[in-house]
Amino acid sequence: MSAGARRNRRRRRARTPLVVASAVVVAAAVGAAAAVGVGDRNAGTPASGGLPPATAQVTRQTLVDSESFDGTLGYGATHTASLRMGGTVTSLAMTGGQVSRGKSLFAVDDAKVVLLYGRLPAYRTLGPGMSGADVRQLEQNLKALGYSGFTVDDDYTSATADAVRHWQEDLGLPETGRVELGRVVYADGAVRVDSHEADLGDLAQPGQPVLIYTGTARVVTVSLAVDDERLARKGAKVTVSLPNGKDVAGTISGTETVIESGSGGGAGGQSDPETKIEVTVTVADPKALTGFEQATAKVAFTAAEREDVLTVPVAALLALAEGGYGVQLVEGSTTRIVAVETGLFASGRVEVSGAGLAEGATVGMPT
Repeated sequence: MSAGARRNRRRRRARTPLVVASAVVVAAAVGAAAAVGVGDRNAGTPASGGLPPATAQVTRQTLVDSESFDGTLGYGATHTASLRMGGTVTSLAMTGGQVSRGKSLFAVDDAKVVLLYGRLPAYRTLGPGMSGADVRQLEQNLKALGYSGFTVDDDYTSATADAVRHWQEDLGLPETGRVELGRVVYADGAVRVDSHEADLGDLAQPGQPVLIYTGTARVVTVSLAVDDERLARKGAKVTVSLPNGKDVAGTISGTETVIESGSGGGAGGQSDPETKIEVTVTVADPKALTGFEQATAKVAFTAAEREDVLTVPVAALLALAEGGYGVQLVEGSTTRIVAVETGLFASGRVEVSGAGLAEGATVGMPT
Protein backbone atom coordinates (compact mmCIF):
# COMPACT_ATOMS: atom_id res chain seq x y z
CA MET A 1 0.00 0.00 0.00
CA SER A 2 1.42 3.40 -0.88
CA ALA A 3 2.14 6.12 1.66
CA GLY A 4 -0.64 8.22 0.16
CA ALA A 5 -3.12 5.39 0.59
CA ARG A 6 -1.96 4.84 4.17
CA ARG A 7 -2.35 8.51 4.98
CA ASN A 8 -5.57 9.03 3.03
CA ARG A 9 -7.55 6.02 4.07
CA ARG A 10 -10.33 6.97 6.42
CA ARG A 11 -9.60 5.73 9.88
CA ARG A 12 -12.57 5.01 12.09
CA ARG A 13 -11.90 5.08 15.81
CA ALA A 14 -14.41 3.78 18.32
CA ARG A 15 -14.95 6.48 20.88
CA THR A 16 -15.92 5.13 24.27
CA PRO A 17 -16.73 7.81 26.84
CA LEU A 18 -16.22 6.35 30.28
CA VAL A 19 -18.27 9.06 31.95
CA VAL A 20 -20.94 11.40 30.66
CA ALA A 21 -20.88 14.29 33.08
CA SER A 22 -23.96 16.25 32.16
CA ALA A 23 -27.32 17.39 33.37
CA VAL A 24 -28.82 14.31 31.78
CA VAL A 25 -26.92 12.08 34.19
CA VAL A 26 -27.99 14.17 37.16
CA ALA A 27 -31.58 14.16 36.02
CA ALA A 28 -31.53 10.39 35.70
CA ALA A 29 -29.96 9.99 39.13
CA VAL A 30 -32.38 12.24 40.99
CA GLY A 31 -35.43 11.84 38.80
CA ALA A 32 -36.83 9.05 40.94
CA ALA A 33 -36.65 11.18 44.09
CA ALA A 34 -39.32 13.78 44.82
CA ALA A 35 -38.19 17.38 45.16
CA VAL A 36 -37.57 18.31 48.78
CA GLY A 37 -37.19 21.59 50.60
CA VAL A 38 -34.08 22.46 52.58
CA GLY A 39 -35.25 25.43 54.62
CA ASP A 40 -32.09 27.20 55.86
CA ARG A 41 -29.55 26.22 53.16
CA ASN A 42 -26.67 26.53 55.62
CA ALA A 43 -28.05 24.61 58.57
CA GLY A 44 -30.21 22.07 56.72
CA THR A 45 -33.59 20.86 57.85
CA PRO A 46 -34.75 17.63 59.49
CA ALA A 47 -36.10 15.08 57.04
CA SER A 48 -39.34 13.22 57.61
CA GLY A 49 -39.96 9.59 56.88
CA GLY A 50 -37.22 8.00 59.01
CA LEU A 51 -33.90 6.60 57.89
CA PRO A 52 -33.14 6.03 54.19
CA PRO A 53 -33.20 2.50 52.79
CA ALA A 54 -29.49 2.67 51.94
CA THR A 55 -26.52 4.88 52.74
CA ALA A 56 -23.10 5.80 51.36
CA GLN A 57 -20.02 7.53 52.67
CA VAL A 58 -18.71 10.97 51.81
CA THR A 59 -15.16 10.36 50.55
CA ARG A 60 -12.21 12.63 49.92
CA GLN A 61 -10.38 11.72 46.73
CA THR A 62 -8.98 12.82 43.41
CA LEU A 63 -11.84 12.70 40.92
CA VAL A 64 -10.85 12.03 37.31
CA ASP A 65 -13.14 12.30 34.29
CA SER A 66 -11.61 10.29 31.45
CA GLU A 67 -12.56 9.43 27.89
CA SER A 68 -11.32 6.36 26.08
CA PHE A 69 -10.51 5.89 22.37
CA ASP A 70 -9.13 3.14 20.19
CA GLY A 71 -5.43 3.45 19.34
CA THR A 72 -3.09 1.50 17.10
CA LEU A 73 0.10 -0.12 18.40
CA GLY A 74 2.94 0.44 15.96
CA TYR A 75 5.83 2.75 15.21
CA GLY A 76 4.00 6.03 14.81
CA ALA A 77 3.55 8.27 11.81
CA THR A 78 4.85 7.16 8.42
CA HIS A 79 7.06 9.29 6.16
CA THR A 80 8.02 8.96 2.52
CA ALA A 81 11.51 9.03 1.07
CA SER A 82 11.24 10.11 -2.55
CA LEU A 83 13.68 10.51 -5.39
CA ARG A 84 15.00 13.99 -6.11
CA MET A 85 16.91 12.80 -9.17
CA GLY A 86 16.12 10.36 -11.96
CA GLY A 87 17.79 7.00 -12.40
CA THR A 88 17.57 3.29 -11.71
CA VAL A 89 16.91 2.03 -8.19
CA THR A 90 19.88 -0.24 -7.44
CA SER A 91 19.51 -0.93 -3.71
CA LEU A 92 16.93 -0.64 -0.93
CA ALA A 93 17.28 -0.88 2.84
CA MET A 94 15.57 -4.01 4.14
CA THR A 95 11.92 -3.79 5.18
CA GLY A 96 11.68 -3.87 8.97
CA GLY A 97 15.34 -2.94 9.31
CA GLN A 98 16.69 0.15 11.03
CA VAL A 99 18.84 2.79 9.38
CA SER A 100 20.94 5.19 11.44
CA ARG A 101 22.87 8.37 10.67
CA GLY A 102 25.25 8.08 7.76
CA LYS A 103 23.80 4.82 6.46
CA SER A 104 22.17 4.25 3.09
CA LEU A 105 18.39 4.22 2.69
CA PHE A 106 18.55 3.33 -0.99
CA ALA A 107 20.76 3.87 -4.03
CA VAL A 108 20.15 5.31 -7.48
CA ASP A 109 22.52 4.36 -10.29
CA ASP A 110 24.63 2.69 -7.58
CA ALA A 111 25.07 6.02 -5.73
CA LYS A 112 23.91 5.94 -2.10
CA VAL A 113 21.18 8.19 -0.71
CA VAL A 114 22.11 8.69 2.93
CA LEU A 115 20.14 9.30 6.12
CA LEU A 116 21.20 12.27 8.24
CA TYR A 117 19.53 13.73 11.32
CA GLY A 118 17.69 17.03 11.37
CA ARG A 119 14.30 18.71 11.14
CA LEU A 120 15.00 20.90 8.09
CA PRO A 121 14.36 19.04 4.83
CA ALA A 122 17.01 19.22 2.13
CA TYR A 123 15.83 21.72 -0.48
CA ARG A 124 18.91 22.77 -2.46
CA THR A 125 22.39 21.70 -3.51
CA LEU A 126 25.01 22.85 -0.98
CA GLY A 127 28.50 24.06 -1.88
CA PRO A 128 31.22 26.58 -1.02
CA GLY A 129 30.07 30.15 -0.53
CA MET A 130 26.59 29.22 0.61
CA SER A 131 25.16 29.88 4.07
CA GLY A 132 22.08 29.07 6.08
CA ALA A 133 20.53 26.79 8.66
CA ASP A 134 20.78 23.85 6.25
CA VAL A 135 24.56 24.32 6.10
CA ARG A 136 24.78 24.19 9.90
CA GLN A 137 22.61 21.06 9.94
CA LEU A 138 24.90 19.33 7.43
CA GLU A 139 28.03 20.32 9.38
CA GLN A 140 26.50 19.03 12.63
CA ASN A 141 26.03 15.66 10.97
CA LEU A 142 29.54 15.60 9.52
CA LYS A 143 30.95 16.31 12.98
CA ALA A 144 28.77 13.58 14.54
CA LEU A 145 30.09 11.15 11.93
CA GLY A 146 33.68 11.93 12.96
CA TYR A 147 34.78 14.41 10.29
CA SER A 148 36.72 17.50 11.39
CA GLY A 149 38.74 20.49 10.20
CA PHE A 150 35.79 22.88 9.90
CA THR A 151 33.68 25.06 12.18
CA VAL A 152 30.05 24.17 12.72
CA ASP A 153 28.25 27.35 11.69
CA ASP A 154 26.02 28.67 8.93
CA ASP A 155 28.84 29.06 6.38
CA TYR A 156 29.89 26.46 3.80
CA THR A 157 33.63 27.12 3.57
CA SER A 158 36.48 25.39 1.77
CA ALA A 159 37.11 23.49 5.02
CA THR A 160 33.52 22.23 4.89
CA ALA A 161 34.08 21.15 1.29
CA ASP A 162 37.21 19.20 2.30
CA ALA A 163 35.24 17.34 4.97
CA VAL A 164 32.48 16.61 2.45
CA ARG A 165 35.08 15.14 0.03
CA HIS A 166 36.32 12.78 2.75
CA TRP A 167 32.71 11.80 3.48
CA GLN A 168 32.03 11.22 -0.21
CA GLU A 169 35.17 9.12 -0.53
CA ASP A 170 34.03 6.89 2.34
CA LEU A 171 30.63 6.45 0.66
CA GLY A 172 32.15 5.66 -2.71
CA LEU A 173 30.66 8.80 -4.25
CA PRO A 174 32.30 11.28 -6.64
CA GLU A 175 34.46 13.61 -4.51
CA THR A 176 32.96 16.93 -5.58
CA GLY A 177 32.92 18.77 -2.25
CA ARG A 178 29.30 19.64 -2.95
CA VAL A 179 26.15 17.91 -1.63
CA GLU A 180 23.66 17.62 -4.44
CA LEU A 181 19.93 17.82 -3.79
CA GLY A 182 18.61 14.30 -3.24
CA ARG A 183 21.84 12.85 -1.85
CA VAL A 184 20.62 12.99 1.76
CA VAL A 185 17.31 12.45 3.55
CA TYR A 186 16.83 14.16 6.92
CA ALA A 187 14.85 12.58 9.78
CA ASP A 188 14.58 13.26 13.52
CA GLY A 189 16.66 10.18 14.31
CA ALA A 190 17.19 6.58 13.31
CA VAL A 191 14.35 5.18 11.19
CA ARG A 192 12.67 1.85 10.57
CA VAL A 193 11.89 0.91 6.96
CA ASP A 194 8.17 0.17 6.87
CA SER A 195 7.69 -0.71 3.20
CA HIS A 196 9.11 -0.31 -0.29
CA GLU A 197 7.34 1.83 -2.86
CA ALA A 198 9.77 0.92 -5.66
CA ASP A 199 11.46 -2.29 -6.75
CA LEU A 200 15.08 -2.92 -7.58
CA GLY A 201 15.67 -2.08 -11.22
CA ASP A 202 12.82 0.40 -11.45
CA LEU A 203 13.53 3.38 -13.66
CA ALA A 204 12.37 6.16 -11.38
CA GLN A 205 11.72 9.84 -11.91
CA PRO A 206 12.15 12.79 -9.52
CA GLY A 207 9.33 12.92 -7.01
CA GLN A 208 8.63 9.18 -7.13
CA PRO A 209 8.30 7.51 -3.70
CA VAL A 210 10.97 4.90 -2.99
CA LEU A 211 10.23 3.73 0.54
CA ILE A 212 8.14 4.44 3.62
CA TYR A 213 9.79 4.82 7.01
CA THR A 214 8.80 5.39 10.62
CA GLY A 215 10.56 6.03 13.91
CA THR A 216 12.14 3.09 15.72
CA ALA A 217 10.26 3.35 19.04
CA ARG A 218 7.04 1.43 19.67
CA VAL A 219 4.21 3.88 20.26
CA VAL A 220 0.43 4.08 20.27
CA THR A 221 -1.28 6.31 17.71
CA VAL A 222 -4.79 7.66 18.28
CA SER A 223 -6.93 9.59 15.81
CA LEU A 224 -9.16 12.15 17.53
CA ALA A 225 -11.94 14.31 16.14
CA VAL A 226 -11.25 18.03 16.17
CA ASP A 227 -13.90 18.41 18.89
CA ASP A 228 -11.67 16.33 21.18
CA GLU A 229 -8.56 18.44 20.60
CA ARG A 230 -8.71 19.59 24.25
CA LEU A 231 -7.60 16.08 25.24
CA ALA A 232 -4.48 16.19 23.05
CA ARG A 233 -2.12 18.12 25.31
CA LYS A 234 1.53 17.31 24.75
CA GLY A 235 3.02 15.93 27.95
CA ALA A 236 -0.37 14.89 29.37
CA LYS A 237 -0.59 11.50 31.06
CA VAL A 238 -2.81 8.72 29.68
CA THR A 239 -3.49 5.07 30.45
CA VAL A 240 -3.07 2.44 27.71
CA SER A 241 -5.03 -0.80 28.00
CA LEU A 242 -3.24 -3.49 26.00
CA PRO A 243 -4.83 -6.49 24.23
CA ASN A 244 -3.52 -8.79 26.99
CA GLY A 245 -5.52 -6.86 29.60
CA LYS A 246 -2.51 -5.08 31.10
CA ASP A 247 -2.65 -1.33 31.72
CA VAL A 248 0.49 0.77 31.23
CA ALA A 249 1.13 4.45 31.89
CA GLY A 250 1.69 6.62 28.85
CA THR A 251 2.50 10.20 27.88
CA ILE A 252 1.36 12.23 24.87
CA SER A 253 4.65 12.85 23.04
CA GLY A 254 3.29 14.64 20.01
CA THR A 255 0.21 15.78 18.12
CA GLU A 256 -0.36 16.51 14.46
CA THR A 257 -3.32 17.84 12.50
CA VAL A 258 -4.00 15.66 9.46
CA ILE A 259 -6.61 15.75 6.71
CA GLU A 260 -8.02 12.36 5.80
CA SER A 261 -9.73 11.86 2.46
CA GLY A 262 -13.29 10.61 2.71
CA SER A 263 -14.43 7.38 1.12
CA GLY A 264 -17.93 6.52 0.03
CA GLY A 265 -21.25 8.01 1.03
CA GLY A 266 -20.87 11.35 -0.73
CA ALA A 267 -21.54 12.60 -4.22
CA GLY A 268 -19.87 10.31 -6.70
CA GLY A 269 -19.20 7.82 -3.90
CA GLN A 270 -16.73 10.13 -2.15
CA SER A 271 -17.38 11.88 1.18
CA ASP A 272 -15.80 15.13 2.31
CA PRO A 273 -12.27 15.08 3.75
CA GLU A 274 -12.06 15.01 7.54
CA THR A 275 -9.67 16.92 9.76
CA LYS A 276 -8.28 14.75 12.55
CA ILE A 277 -5.86 15.21 15.43
CA GLU A 278 -3.27 12.41 15.32
CA VAL A 279 -1.88 11.79 18.80
CA THR A 280 1.31 9.85 19.47
CA VAL A 281 1.62 8.20 22.89
CA THR A 282 4.81 6.75 24.34
CA VAL A 283 4.61 4.32 27.25
CA ALA A 284 6.67 4.21 30.43
CA ASP A 285 7.50 0.54 29.84
CA PRO A 286 8.26 0.04 26.11
CA LYS A 287 8.85 -3.68 26.67
CA ALA A 288 5.15 -4.01 27.47
CA LEU A 289 4.40 -3.39 23.78
CA THR A 290 6.64 -6.21 22.56
CA GLY A 291 4.81 -8.83 20.55
CA PHE A 292 1.94 -6.64 19.42
CA GLU A 293 2.07 -5.91 15.70
CA GLN A 294 -0.53 -3.42 14.45
CA ALA A 295 -2.85 -4.34 17.33
CA THR A 296 -5.54 -2.14 18.85
CA ALA A 297 -5.35 -0.72 22.36
CA LYS A 298 -7.65 1.50 24.41
CA VAL A 299 -6.21 4.85 25.43
CA ALA A 300 -7.86 6.72 28.31
CA PHE A 301 -7.37 10.50 28.19
CA THR A 302 -7.97 12.73 31.19
CA ALA A 303 -10.67 15.27 30.36
CA ALA A 304 -10.77 16.85 33.82
CA GLU A 305 -9.30 16.22 37.24
CA ARG A 306 -10.09 17.56 40.70
CA GLU A 307 -7.69 16.76 43.53
CA ASP A 308 -8.57 16.32 47.21
CA VAL A 309 -12.32 16.96 46.94
CA LEU A 310 -15.34 15.58 48.79
CA THR A 311 -17.49 13.25 46.70
CA VAL A 312 -20.74 11.32 47.00
CA PRO A 313 -22.45 8.90 44.62
CA VAL A 314 -24.43 10.76 41.94
CA ALA A 315 -27.47 8.76 43.07
CA ALA A 316 -27.27 10.44 46.51
CA LEU A 317 -28.25 13.81 45.05
CA LEU A 318 -31.75 15.13 45.78
CA ALA A 319 -33.49 17.75 43.66
CA LEU A 320 -34.43 20.67 45.92
CA ALA A 321 -37.81 22.39 45.55
CA GLU A 322 -36.12 25.79 45.58
CA GLY A 323 -33.63 24.72 42.92
CA GLY A 324 -30.25 23.06 42.98
CA TYR A 325 -29.29 19.87 44.76
CA GLY A 326 -28.88 18.52 48.25
CA VAL A 327 -28.05 15.35 50.11
CA GLN A 328 -29.71 13.59 53.02
CA LEU A 329 -27.16 13.70 55.84
CA VAL A 330 -27.61 10.77 58.23
CA GLU A 331 -26.59 11.48 61.84
CA GLY A 332 -27.29 8.52 64.06
CA SER A 333 -31.03 7.95 64.15
CA THR A 334 -31.84 11.33 62.58
CA THR A 335 -31.43 12.84 59.15
CA ARG A 336 -31.43 16.29 57.66
CA ILE A 337 -31.33 17.70 54.14
CA VAL A 338 -28.23 19.75 53.33
CA ALA A 339 -27.88 21.87 50.19
CA VAL A 340 -24.72 21.20 48.19
CA GLU A 341 -22.78 22.78 45.37
CA THR A 342 -21.80 20.26 42.74
CA GLY A 343 -18.57 20.18 40.76
CA LEU A 344 -17.03 17.50 38.57
CA PHE A 345 -19.00 14.34 37.73
CA ALA A 346 -16.93 11.23 37.06
CA SER A 347 -17.13 7.44 37.49
CA GLY A 348 -20.56 7.58 39.12
CA ARG A 349 -19.52 10.13 41.75
CA VAL A 350 -19.83 13.88 42.02
CA GLU A 351 -17.75 16.56 43.72
CA VAL A 352 -19.78 18.30 46.45
CA SER A 353 -19.35 21.04 49.00
CA GLY A 354 -21.76 22.33 51.64
CA ALA A 355 -22.28 23.07 55.32
CA GLY A 356 -22.01 20.01 57.53
CA LEU A 357 -20.30 17.83 54.93
CA ALA A 358 -17.09 16.12 55.97
CA GLU A 359 -15.06 13.10 54.96
CA GLY A 360 -16.63 9.96 56.42
CA ALA A 361 -20.09 11.48 56.84
CA THR A 362 -23.03 9.29 55.87
CA VAL A 363 -25.58 10.30 53.25
CA GLY A 364 -28.81 8.63 52.27
CA MET A 365 -29.33 6.84 48.96
CA PRO A 366 -32.94 7.41 47.84
CA THR A 367 -34.78 4.59 46.13
